Amino acid sequence: MKFSFLNPTKIEFGQGQIATIKTNIPKDSKVLVIYGGGSIKKNGVYDQVVTALAGHDWQEFSGVEPNPTAETLDKAVAIVKDQGINFILAVGGGSVIDGAKYVAAAAKYNGDGWDILTGKHQVNDAVAIGAILTIPATGSESNGASVVTKAATQDKLAFISPLVFPKFAVMDPDVMKTLPQRQLANGVVDAFVHTCEQYLTFPANAMVQDAYAESLLKILTTLASNFDKQDDSWRENLMWAANQALNGLIGAGVAQDWATHMIGHELTALYGVDHARSLAIVQPSLLRNQMSYKKAKLEQMGRNVFGLSDGEDLAERTVQAIEAFYHSLDVATQLTEHGSDKNAAVEAVLNQLKKHGMVKIGENQSITLEQSKAILEAAVA
Repeated sequence: MKFSFLNPTKIEFGQGQIATIKTNIPKDSKVLVIYGGGSIKKNGVYDQVVTALAGHDWQEFSGVEPNPTAETLDKAVAIVKDQGINFILAVGGGSVIDGAKYVAAAAKYNGDGWDILTGKHQVNDAVAIGAILTIPATGSESNGASVVTKAATQDKLAFISPLVFPKFAVMDPDVMKTLPQRQLANGVVDAFVHTCEQYLTFPANAMVQDAYAESLLKILTTLASNFDKQDDSWRENLMWAANQALNGLIGAGVAQDWATHMIGHELTALYGVDHARSLAIVQPSLLRNQMSYKKAKLEQMGRNVFGLSDGEDLAERTVQAIEAFYHSLDVATQLTEHGSDKNAAVEAVLNQLKKHGMVKIGENQSITLEQSKAILEAAVA
C-alpha cells in the first residue's frame, strides 16, 4: 500500500447540530445558501438555518435539480461573482452539495464552468463551502468529488478537487424523518455500491480497508432488512454509514473500479433514472461480465458479508445475493425506462460512453466498449 489520506471536513453529527453553523461560518462572510426544490421549508430545516444565520450577511439560491445541471448552477455562479460571495452553504442531499462544489470552483474561473468537467480547466481556487446534509447517500458532504449534468447535451460528468472539500458538514439524522421511502432506499443502495466500487476489485491484502468495507456492507444489509426511518438509531447508522462509504478511507491504497458509476451516469442523463437505481441496474450485469477478474473478491464478499457457503458457484451466488438485496428494497436491476427499443437504448449509451472517452474502464481497464455493450444487453430489459 502507498497512499496519502487527508479528510479536512469537520463533522457536526447529531440532533440539533444545524445550530452550529452559526460558529462554523465566519461572521464577516457573505454567504449564499444553495438548496433544491424547497422541501427544507416544509421539514423545518430552512427555519433552523435562518435562525443560525442571524447576524450573518446572507442570501439564497434555490432550484438545484436532483441531478444538478450546469445551466441552473451557472446562475448561482453569476450571483457569487456579482455579489462578492465568499462562503457557500449547501443545504440538501448529494446533488445540492455537488452543485455547490461546481459553483465554488466555477466562480473562481473566468471561462465556462463546464470546462472543469471536461478537464479543459483544472481547479486552482474555490469559494469556501459548508454543507447541511438532508439525504444520506453520496458522501458528498465530506469528499472532494462532484457530478454535474449538462442538460443541453445530456452529458453527466464528474470532477474531483481537494479544494472543494466542505469546511464542515452538519449531519442531523432528524432531517430524514420526512423523507420518502424511495429516497431512503436509494440512499442505502448508493452507499452499498460506493463501498463495492472500492472493494470488489482484486485481493490486495488491505486488511483494514477490506474489513471496514465488509462491515459497512453488512450494516447496510441489516438496515435494509429493518427499514424504520422513525427509529433514531436506524437513521443515525444509515447517515453515518453512507458518509463512511465515500470519505476516502476504504479506498485508500487499494484499486478502485467506478465503471458501474460511469455507465450508470449515462442511464441517468439519457433516461432520467435515479442515480442509485442506475447503479443497481448496471452492477449485477457488470459483475458477471467481469467475473474472471472479480471472482476472488466476490467469493470473499459472499462469505464475509452474506454468510454464504463455499463452492464453485460462490461468486455467482454472491451476485444473486446482491440482486436480492436490491429487490428487497423494491429497486430494479434492469432498465425499463428506455421504452420498447432495447437496441436503440444500448447504442445510445455506448455512443455517450465513446463521446466521453469511457472506452476502457474498470480497475483493469478491461471494460471496453464491446464489454460495455455486453453489460448493457444484459442490463436492459
